[in-house]
Amino acid sequence: MAVYVDAAIWKWVGHRWCHLLADDIDELHRFAAQLGIKRSSYQGPPKTSAPHYDITGFERDRAVRLGAIECSREEIVAIFRRVRVPKGKIR
Repeated sequence: MAVYVDAAIWKWVGHRWCHLLADDIDELHRFAAQLGIKRSSYQGPPKTSAPHYDITGFERDRAVRLGAIECSREEIVAIFRRVRVPKGKIR
């Protein structure tokens, strides 16, 4: 299992943001907790089809140091497609 981050390019409220995804939802939550990210920041069904966290560029740097795999935009889109939850199912 692995955890992935894309580039922090999305500007919002004075920060640059990116996505944190994982092959397994439990791994995603464990990794986010290791980063000190609150569970309330989790984004998943039914709001969005792909379980993930939006994290700041600062958090991204820490995530990479902890072992997250850096991904291009194309790679992170492929991962979103792979981990997404079919409509109507909640994990």
